Amino acid sequence: MQVIGAGFGRTGTFSLKVALEMLGYAPCYHMVEVFAHPEHNDTWEAAIAGEPVDWKAFLGGYPAGVDWPIGSFWRSLAGAFPDAKFILTERDPEAWYKSMSQTILAAMNRPGEPPDEVRRRQVRMGRKLMEMVFAGDAGKDNVIAVYKRHNADVKAGLPASRLLVTDSPDGWGPICRFLGKPVPSVPFPKTNTTDEFRARANL
Repeated sequence: MQVIGAGFGRTGTFSLKVALEMLGYAPCYHMVEVFAHPEHNDTWEAAIAGEPVDWKAFLGGYPAGVDWPIGSFWRSLAGAFPDAKFILTERDPEAWYKSMSQTILAAMNRPGEPPDEVRRRQVRMGRKLMEMVFAGDAGKDNVIAVYKRHNADVKAGLPASRLLVTDSPDGWGPICRFLGKPVPSVPFPKTNTTDEFRARANL
C-alpha cells in the first residue's frame, strides 16, 4: 500500500477513495470492499479481536485504502507498510457526529438482521468494529471524544513527512502536492452524502 487513510468513516472517505483512484491508486480499499468480498470478513474479525494479521498478504494488492476498518488499524498498517503515506480526513466534530448518527450508527442499531447469512456476518462484523472503536458506548459525548482522541493520536503518532491532514473541501491541491501528482482537470469528487447513504441503506 502506498496511501492509507487514517480518518474515521463519514469524514469524506468515499470521496477520498474516488479521488485516489482517479490519481492512479486503484483499487482503493474501502468498506465497500468488505461488502464486495465476503471472504475478507474473517480477517477483519480477527483483527478486531486483537489477533495478528499478515497485512501485506491481505492488502498488498491494494495501492491505497481508506475508511473503516482500515482507519482503525493505522498503527499496524504504518509498520507493515513503512513507505506508505497517510491522509487523515477530519471535519468539525459536531457536523461529523450528526452525519455519523444518521448513517453508520443508525444502520448498526437497526433492529433485526438481514436474511442473507453473508450479509448477517458483515453486519455483525460492523457492529463488533463499532464496539471496539467506541468501547461499547455510542452516546454522543463518548463518540465525539473518541473521534477527537483518534485524530490527535494519528497526528502525534506519524511524522509530518508521512501525514497529510485535510478536509475534503480543501480539494485537489493539498493531496496532489502531498503525493506528488498533477492536479486533475475535473472537480474534486463529492459523493456518499448522508442522503445518499441513507437511501442506499434503506434507512
